[in-house]
Amino acid sequence: MFKKILIANRGEIAVRIMRACREMGIKTVSVYSKADVNSLHRVYADESYCIGDPDPKKSYLNIDLILQIAKNCNAEAIHPGYGFLAENAEFAKRCEEEGIVFIGPKSKVIEAMGSKINARKIMKDIGVPVLPGSNEIKDIDDAIKWANKIGYPIVIKASGGGGGIGINIVWNEDQLENAFYSAKRLSEKYFKDSSIYIEKYLPKPRHIEFQILADNYGNVVHLGERECSIQRRYQKLIEESPSPAINEELREKFGKIAVKGAKGIGYTNAGTVEFLYQDGEIYFLEMNTRLQVEHTVTEMVTGIDIVKEQIKIAYGECLEFGQEDISIRGHAIECRIYAEDPINFYPVSGKIKFYRSPGGIGIRIDSGVHMGCELPPYYDPLISKLVAWGRNRMEAINRMERALYEYIIEGVETNIPFHVAVMRNEEFRKGNTHTRFVEEQKIIEKVKEIIKELRPIKHRLREIFVVEGTITPVQYSMWKVFSRFSSAR
Repeated sequence: MFKKILIANRGEIAVRIMRACREMGIKTVSVYSKADVNSLHRVYADESYCIGDPDPKKSYLNIDLILQIAKNCNAEAIHPGYGFLAENAEFAKRCEEEGIVFIGPKSKVIEAMGSKINARKIMKDIGVPVLPGSNEIKDIDDAIKWANKIGYPIVIKASGGGGGIGINIVWNEDQLENAFYSAKRLSEKYFKDSSIYIEKYLPKPRHIEFQILADNYGNVVHLGERECSIQRRYQKLIEESPSPAINEELREKFGKIAVKGAKGIGYTNAGTVEFLYQDGEIYFLEMNTRLQVEHTVTEMVTGIDIVKEQIKIAYGECLEFGQEDISIRGHAIECRIYAEDPINFYPVSGKIKFYRSPGGIGIRIDSGVHMGCELPPYYDPLISKLVAWGRNRMEAINRMERALYEYIIEGVETNIPFHVAVMRNEEFRKGNTHTRFVEEQKIIEKVKEIIKELRPIKHRLREIFVVEGTITPVQYSMWKVFSRFSSAR
C-alpha cells in the first residue's frame, strides 16, 4: 500500500481524504494557500506546504508546484478531491509522466468525458440513452436548424461547462439568437472553449446519478443511485440515497446502463454517471470523472468507504466485492451548508465566531472549519456537508430537521434556513421532487419566515459560548465540576 499521499485540495474534502488515509496507516501531505494558513486541513496532515497566494491560479491550480512538492516529499500518489484539478486531464497526464499515481481515472478518459459533446457521442455509440440533441453548433443558422429539428423548448449548453454556467433555456425562436450568443460568450470566458450544443429541454426532470467503482481488471459495480434534484442555478444543494422515485427493478435496469457506460469507455476508479429522469425514461447527462461532493450519502446506505476504495484501486488492488454483494440499507440525506445569503444565494466570507455542530444517532458532519476560522472569499463557500441517516426516508428527514435545529454557525450567514424550509415542505416529504422544485414550491418565501422563527432559538443556544472573555453560567458550572475533579486527582 502507499506510504504517503499528497492531497491537492483544501477544506472539508481534504480532511475527508486524510481521515481515510489515517485509518489505512498512510501518511498525508497537505498543500495550502496563504489564505488557508490557519485551516484545519493544514494542521490535520502529517506534512504541510504553502503553495502561494490565495488566487487559485497561483496555488491550488499550480500544477508545476504541486508536482514538485509531491516529488520533494516522496509522495507516491496524489488525490485531487473534487474541483480544482480533479477533472484536469493535463494534471492527470503530468502525474502519469512524472511517475506519481493519480488517484482517479486515466487522463485520456478524463479528456474524453470533459467535452460534453464528445461524451454524448461516445455514450450514444455505446448504447446509453441520450436526449435528442445536436453536434457542435457552428453558427446561428446551424442553431435554428437544430432547434427546429429537435423541437422547442430546447437548452443551449457549453461543451466544457460545469456549475450551471453557459446553460440557456430557449422556449421559442424569438429567444434563440440572444441565448446562442450568450452561451458562446460564457463558454469562452469560463472554459476557454466556445463550443456549444443543443439538447431537448425537459421541464421537470429528476436529477439521478449512479455511483461507479471500477478496478484495473475489468470489474465494475454501481453503488446505487443518488437523487440530486434540489438545486439552485443548476447546482445541487440537497442529495439523497436512494431516490424516492426508483424501485429495485428500475435500480437494476438503470444501474446496468451506468455500468455499461463505464465499461464502454474503459473507466477505472470512482466516478458518477449522471442522468435526467422523466416519465419513466432516463437520459445520459454527463459523467463526473472524480469523487463527488455527495458521495457521503452512498457511503451511509452501503457501508462502503468510497475514498478507501479509490486508494486501493489506484494502488492496483481488485475490488473485494461484486454487484451481488452490494445492498442499500436505510435512507440518507445530505444538506450542503454554505456561507451564503439564504434568500439570494450570494456567497459571503468572514469569520466564524461561534460554531457547534449537531450530533446524535445517524448524523455525520464532513467539514473543514472550526470556531474562529476565516472563510476566505477566494474559494467555494461550502462550510460543511450535513448528513442524516434513518431506517427509512421519513426518519432521515425528521433527523435532518432536528440536526439543522442544533447546528450553530455565527459570524457569517448560512443557508440553514433554506434547508429547514425544504425539510418541512410537504411535497418534498412525499418525494415529489424535480429540478424546478425550489422555484415551483416558492421555497424562498418560506425561508424568510424561517429566518424570523430561528432568531430566538439561535439566541438561546448562543448561551453556551464564551462571549467577550466572560464565561456563561452553563460553562462556569461545567468548569467548576472539572476543577474539582482535577483537584481530587
